[in-house]
Amino acid sequence: MPIFIDRRLNPKDKSLGNRQRFLKRAREELKRSIRDQIRTGRIADVDAEHAVPMPETGTAEPSFNNAWNSGRRQHILPGNRHFSPGDLIPKPGGGAGASSPGNTASEDDFRFVLSREEVLDLFFEDLELPDMVKLNLKEILAYKPRRAGFAATGSPTNINVGRTMRNSHGRRIALRRPKQEELDAILREIATFEEVPSSAAAHQRVAALREELDRLERRRRRIAYVDPVDIRFNRFDPRPVPNANAVMFCLMDVSGSMGEREKDLAKRFFVLLHLFLKRRYDRIEIVFIRHTHLAQEVDEETFFYNTQSGGTVVSTALEEMHRIIDERYPVHEWNIYAAQASDGDNFAGDSERCIALLNGKLMRLCQYFAYVEIIDEREAHIFGATENGTSLWRAYSEVDQRWPNFQMSRIATPADIYPVFRQLFGRQPAPLKRA
Repeated sequence: MPIFIDRRLNPKDKSLGNRQRFLKRAREELKRSIRDQIRTGRIADVDAEHAVPMPETGTAEPSFNNAWNSGRRQHILPGNRHFSPGDLIPKPGGGAGASSPGNTASEDDFRFVLSREEVLDLFFEDLELPDMVKLNLKEILAYKPRRAGFAATGSPTNINVGRTMRNSHGRRIALRRPKQEELDAILREIATFEEVPSSAAAHQRVAALREELDRLERRRRRIAYVDPVDIRFNRFDPRPVPNANAVMFCLMDVSGSMGEREKDLAKRFFVLLHLFLKRRYDRIEIVFIRHTHLAQEVDEETFFYNTQSGGTVVSTALEEMHRIIDERYPVHEWNIYAAQASDGDNFAGDSERCIALLNGKLMRLCQYFAYVEIIDEREAHIFGATENGTSLWRAYSEVDQRWPNFQMSRIATPADIYPVFRQLFGRQPAPLKRA
């Protein structure tokens, strides 16, 4: 059986093995910190490095130390002024020498910087995404060649004529390759001597000129006008460049029935969709629309953390979304995605209005519309295997049957979010013709 030995060098001042062992020990604390940061931070900031505060316990590397409660010690270190042989020394870290809580300024014991890939690994862990989906979200797969200097080898179609001729000109000057003007001047002089009556001096001059002309021609043949060493090719490196612009509409019911658990699940859902879109598009704008019986566009802080009372009229959010698309996002320039989170409550009779808005306007404009209904964990086994439910769920079921770019699901835990994205990561339906 072959034995593989990895001899790759670690980065400067880093030990990858120690880093991974530390992550394994501190994984639960890191997961808790990442969840807190995602819950309180911005959606777009999830896809970045994070500095995670960690308690001092468990952060030190393993080391060998003298056991304080074993062995015989019958000496006093030089320079000691406080103890004599036989005195009892208090245990390090205890007694009056330890700082009591509240009497000194405190700060984080340790800050650990997690890379983008490590943050996403911790975020994906309890979502139970397949490994292939995790790789797709963490990697940018769209590449476009961009100029990256010059190379001595390459395809003939990539020859840079300007740089090649510059190199050729410099080499010819350095090697003193005879110019065509010098040869033409010698030929004109020979022709002048041949036109006049010949003499011994003229014959000698013509012979010398022909010898010089032969020497220059031989030198020109040895020193090529363009040598292979002069040729330079345009060099292209593949760089990740997403292909277009996208806008992501986040719609959420913020009435009293949507508690902290429901909003936390909704935010995880929005974060996952944002990561998916960022992988495919260059510019992503996020529009937050919250609603009770009225809908309004707000910032992210207000969207997730401000409370509002009132009834629930879902159609107001759909109307607000359509108004914003008409004003700011032309459908021929933007790819439009929508994600809606709700607990299923809606005003009596408004669900029919939602069907009319989706079928008549919005679904013709959207690349994808995802709806998640957040239910209680105790109800998951009841509603998870049935199409029955709230009036809003039944109304959206009609939209789901008509439009292939509409997806809906119920979620009760973070692991339930992935089925909403199963169709996204599969083969995409044919693009719809926009009216």
